[in-house]
Amino acid sequence: MPKPKKQSTRSAPAVAEAARRRASSPAPALVRLARVAKGKKPQYFSDPAIDKLLWMTLTLMEELSVTRDRLDTVERLLAAKQVLRRAEVEGWQPDAKAAAERVAARGRYVDRMMRAMHAELEEIAGRGMPKSEEEVVAAVES
Repeated sequence: MPKPKKQSTRSAPAVAEAARRRASSPAPALVRLARVAKGKKPQYFSDPAIDKLLWMTLTLMEELSVTRDRLDTVERLLAAKQVLRRAEVEGWQPDAKAAAERVAARGRYVDRMMRAMHAELEEIAGRGMPKSEEEVVAAVES
């Protein structure tokens, strides 16, 4: 047997007023979360370097998957609208400005991918590790 629907105790004007207030109130501000995880990370392999390589590989897989999906979408839309064919994309050569922008974007991407390695190097350097080539050679010779 179906349950009877619960009757609202609020009057129609009260419901309408609440809806009007919600519609006229400003949207909540977006909250920006830190992109660097805090705390101890789980370790899956005995060598922490393998864990770092695993996370780098998974991040690359995620980035590449999303990029491929988006590129496929763009190419299909352009082909459907007869703007360009996929073969034109394959044969395109960037001019100097586009090539420079790609180099800069690639550099930012590599920096993001190597963030864990950079953090570890900074931590090691903070522990009094040799900073110059001469200091490294001297440390190895002794």
